[in-house]
Amino acid sequence: MQDILIHVRDFEKRTPAARFGARLAVKSGASVTGVYVCPNPLYIAPAFEPELMAAAIENARELVKDAVQAKQSFLDWTRSLGVVHADWVVAEGPIPDALAQAATLHDLLVLDHAEGPKGSSWDIPGTILKARVPCIVLPQQAPDHDRFERVAIGWNGSPEAMRAVHSAMPFLEGRHALLLRGEERDRYPGVAWNPPFDIEGYLRRHNVTVVPHTIAARNDDAGASILAEAARFGAELLVTGAYGRSRFSEWILGGVTRHVLAWADIPVLLRH
Repeated sequence: MQDILIHVRDFEKRTPAARFGARLAVKSGASVTGVYVCPNPLYIAPAFEPELMAAAIENARELVKDAVQAKQSFLDWTRSLGVVHADWVVAEGPIPDALAQAATLHDLLVLDHAEGPKGSSWDIPGTILKARVPCIVLPQQAPDHDRFERVAIGWNGSPEAMRAVHSAMPFLEGRHALLLRGEERDRYPGVAWNPPFDIEGYLRRHNVTVVPHTIAARNDDAGASILAEAARFGAELLVTGAYGRSRFSEWILGGVTRHVLAWADIPVLLRH
């Protein structure tokens, strides 16, 4: 994680994502880039209202100007924390598309949680699906530290779960991890492995103290069970794959990812 991308939702404030990303950059000697995305006015104003459209375009221009000028403030702030190298970029367009494009140049994307328990003013799920890098979502009341001594892992044997575990290794090595094992599905039809992959052995080889626990809840209830067991364990970070099923079925049927994104009160590292 040498290049960290932070989605800056408010360039006048330092949100949990900004504070966490900057601290992590200091700890790992990484560079950090803050990105602010201005919505395209074509998507927020009806075309049949010329006056409203003109006003929206003008407001968007002013917002872009103010966002660009916020660069020095961001650089000064990160420098005061000890960040070795920082940058600041401003994009115009849909947030998921802009973040996905910027993420191709980085190792980790740090995001803020939704504004409320059931919704958000921007598309967090769409961003996680499009970004081909691990994403950490910070809750509104995020702790002011970046070392997690106790980590919960949501495990179902899927490629998404394995990618998430692999991406989380900087946070897992030398820690205690609660391995929450759900129903494992055949993700590689036509290929049989003997013996099957041993996730507990893999973690122990990476100096992770593993506490296994089986999640017996049905899929629609698995998200709530994972969060409840993570809280009981005292986990400070949750690691899980994102959208093992299609996003459409996740939203129609429920899904672990959707529940975790809506209700987690600890940082969550996800990887699609």
